[in-house]
Amino acid sequence: MKKFNLSILMAIAVIFLLSGCSGLNKMKKSASGIKYEVKPEVLEMHGDNVALSLEARYPEKFFNKKAIVVATPVLKTPAGEVEFKPLTLQGEKVTANNKVVNYASGGKVTYEGTVPYTKDMRQSELILKVEASMKTKKVAFEPVKIADGVISTPTLLVNQLGEVVVAPDKFQRIVPETYQADIYYDINKAEVKKTEMKSEDVTALKDKVKAANSKSNYNIKGVDVSAYASPDGKLELNDKLAKERSKTASSFFKKELENMKVSKADQSEFFQLMSTAEDWDGFKDLVSKSNIQDKDLILRVLSMYNDPDVREKEIRNISAAFTELADQILPALRRSKFSVNVDVIGKSDDELLRIATSKPSDLGIEEVLYAATLTKDVKVQNGIYKAATEKFPTCYRAWNDFGITAAEQGDFKTAKTAIEKSNSLKANDPIVLNNLGVVALAEGDYDKAEGLFRSAAGAGSEVDHNIGIVNVKKSNYTQAVTNFGSSCLFNAALAQTLNKEYAKALKTLDCIPEPNAMTDYLRAVVYARQGQSANMFKSLEAAVAAQADLKQMAKTDLEFGKFFEDAKFQGIVK
Repeated sequence: MKKFNLSILMAIAVIFLLSGCSGLNKMKKSASGIKYEVKPEVLEMHGDNVALSLEARYPEKFFNKKAIVVATPVLKTPAGEVEFKPLTLQGEKVTANNKVVNYASGGKVTYEGTVPYTKDMRQSELILKVEASMKTKKVAFEPVKIADGVISTPTLLVNQLGEVVVAPDKFQRIVPETYQADIYYDINKAEVKKTEMKSEDVTALKDKVKAANSKSNYNIKGVDVSAYASPDGKLELNDKLAKERSKTASSFFKKELENMKVSKADQSEFFQLMSTAEDWDGFKDLVSKSNIQDKDLILRVLSMYNDPDVREKEIRNISAAFTELADQILPALRRSKFSVNVDVIGKSDDELLRIATSKPSDLGIEEVLYAATLTKDVKVQNGIYKAATEKFPTCYRAWNDFGITAAEQGDFKTAKTAIEKSNSLKANDPIVLNNLGVVALAEGDYDKAEGLFRSAAGAGSEVDHNIGIVNVKKSNYTQAVTNFGSSCLFNAALAQTLNKEYAKALKTLDCIPEPNAMTDYLRAVVYARQGQSANMFKSLEAAVAAQADLKQMAKTDLEFGKFFEDAKFQGIVK
């Protein structure tokens, strides 16, 4: 066996290492020949992510057959660097499982990757860091800028966490009440008997009226007097008798009210008189509830005949039954009914709000829920609703409204607990499901939020709007446009802009009932995308004039990137 000289072995090793370095350095020197194409040219944020589509074309005789290249796209931001996943390539003689680039002919390589969006990416640039290696030798190429980034127009969504829905109160400031009593007459008589004037029913009615008349928030509006005759005898006589009974009854009660000093009782319009000549409805009701003989036969007669004379004749033919009718049923139909109509006037708005914020336990559930709507201070509302949950713990509306006001303050942990409690008290109420969807949206669970919103049909227009927000978040802009419909809302115009429906977006912006600075800002974005510089400058000027801090926003908004060096643009945002 021949023995190699040590110096020869070292020389061979040095030659090998130098050849590796030479190959890598050659690649580094020729790296400017690589052509990169980024789509889109300026990176964009969609669905809370920044997506990158990259195509690299390697020239002929560039890629060393034994080299491995790791290319890493990196977003450089003021807050630091954010790396996309690396792409590993290899030469023809490398025994690995990466994408191969031919030495002789070069080749095209495509790459796709995403990173989560952060707001500092608005001021960023995309660079490509490349490192080539051959065995243990590594050479880093000069980083190369391949794109600007990031356009973040989807973040202009207003109320991004969705619109909550208040469970409505049933508060009535004026609550109508009716106090009633009956007086009864002898057969074929219209005089009010003294016993009836002092009956238990009439005495109770007078006590209620007297109590109402003494209260400042009770308004006695009037009295309805309904007089009846029993359906026996001639119709003409009964008609006259019923009308006379209405008069005698009203005359009697008018004196009673005047004695109680009820205001307006002496006015003719205070009493409304009504009469029913033959009370067949009352007759049928009493018979059906009775146990008299031939009850079913009598009811059958009523169903078979409409003519009152025929009815009476057929019933009289049931002789045994008619005797019972005369004793048990007909006397109860010879009557006049008093209905005193009273309005109970509730507390004023000022009173309700004062009590709700000082001693809410003094209010009823409808009063306290209504009182919370009398202030725009969400913190105060939340306190009122919390008190409502404590006094009325089984009221799903109180828990729902407590939860949504917690959400409006950013306390989604409390909001979730409260709204879930509401759902346990009234499962699957559309309003509650919508608000659970808002919580899911805040948690970033867009699929769950969308499912809840779709189950909340009937809760109000907020539901479609919330589904629209979800679809913007998911980058489903076409569907978002459908969700927002023809509504004159900023978010509708934004969805149309993102879906590249610029004419529709401008039309929507023009019909917004209360335009603001952001309305003009989005209009400027639409014009910038269409290259209408004059209109863009005009809209941007209006936006920053209404809200000065939009200058800084516009300076870093790559929607206006083509105008950054324009003197007019610089004058607007300086």
